Amino acid sequence: MQVVKRDVFGNIVLIKRILISLIGMLTYPSFSWLNSTKIEGTEHFEKLPDRNILFVSNHQTYFADVIAYLHIFCSVKWKFRNSISNPIYLLNPVTNTSFIAAQETMKAGILPKIFGYVGSVQVKRTWREAGKDIKRKVDVNEFSNIEKALQQGRVITFPQGTTTPYAPGRRGTVHIIKHYQPIVIPVVINGFRRAFDKKGLRLKKRGVQFSIKFKAPLQIDYSADSDTILAQIMESIEQSDSFYPAARAQLTEV
Repeated sequence: MQVVKRDVFGNIVLIKRILISLIGMLTYPSFSWLNSTKIEGTEHFEKLPDRNILFVSNHQTYFADVIAYLHIFCSVKWKFRNSISNPIYLLNPVTNTSFIAAQETMKAGILPKIFGYVGSVQVKRTWREAGKDIKRKVDVNEFSNIEKALQQGRVITFPQGTTTPYAPGRRGTVHIIKHYQPIVIPVVINGFRRAFDKKGLRLKKRGVQFSIKFKAPLQIDYSADSDTILAQIMESIEQSDSFYPAARAQLTEV
């Protein structure tokens, strides 16, 4: 008999619950008082199973995006739809949500380590490290950790692997989708880059409206080639060339 309940990675669930509640209480003013958060699409959650769900999203800060997701998932657990206006949900937060993050990011300081305990699945970037371009083989053990996280509940991933807008998607996300065949929920976020610093831990501007839109689950042909699935993902999170091509061209020139 297990006396202390632990998650699939051996982390103590009670400690995770306390940490998520504390993070939620400390950040709630940034999302609801000093700024506002517009949420759409949480009605899609109502028919979802409890596990093997992959949220794919564009990325604007290292941590604020993930914190916003935690607020929303906790709120949905309490049957609130498209709202985080009632922080009572922080009394009993979700603990089955993980997010995929670069290993070097999660080791840079005590706060990232706390977020790591809360639910990060750490991976080594295969294309970049310490600000330099590299080429590294994929570590298959990292995918086994992602599988554990999917078996436990839901996983958030950022296919671009960077906060740079309109950056190309990475094939690691396609590998997860083809191999584990999760339910894939696309999410489009905006506003975080204007309000927070790059890490998403320091509020630099007030009065910003964040927007988080959850779309219906994607209909994916798991047997399709990787390029086709990746293109579908990037289109769904509105980061493909068909969205704001002029902005993409301008970024490329810079």
